[in-house]
Amino acid sequence: MAYDFQYSASTTKSLDEAVQALEAALKERKFGVLWQMDIPSKLKEKGVDFDNPYRVLEVCNPHEAKQVLTQNPMVGYFLPCKVVVYENEGKTVIGLPKPTVLMGVIGDESLMATAERVEATLKEAVDEAAR
Repeated sequence: MAYDFQYSASTTKSLDEAVQALEAALKERKFGVLWQMDIPSKLKEKGVDFDNPYRVLEVCNPHEAKQVLTQNPMVGYFLPCKVVVYENEGKTVIGLPKPTVLMGVIGDESLMATAERVEATLKEAVDEAAR
């Protein structure tokens, strides 16, 4: 069974511009960027060449995180939320795994309302950053 596990938007912005726009859009929605990994730089440190610009951002809304972790500690397997920004075929792509799909793996229906709310917020931030 195939899942549509991700949400993505493309933009003509550079990777750095997209990351800056994403950080601003997330901040407006009370999500902070905990850290960001530049995949090509990290791999180069390990002696591996990877030339495609690719960033992974770990993002979190602390109030939402506390709520879902209180309900089910297994949610921590998926936290913080990941948002990726990378270049592909001349465009910059901003994407994320859908929280509803991740929470569906746990099978705890009490988490779905929060997952839907977080997913909608993250999609809004991605769409805003891509504009």
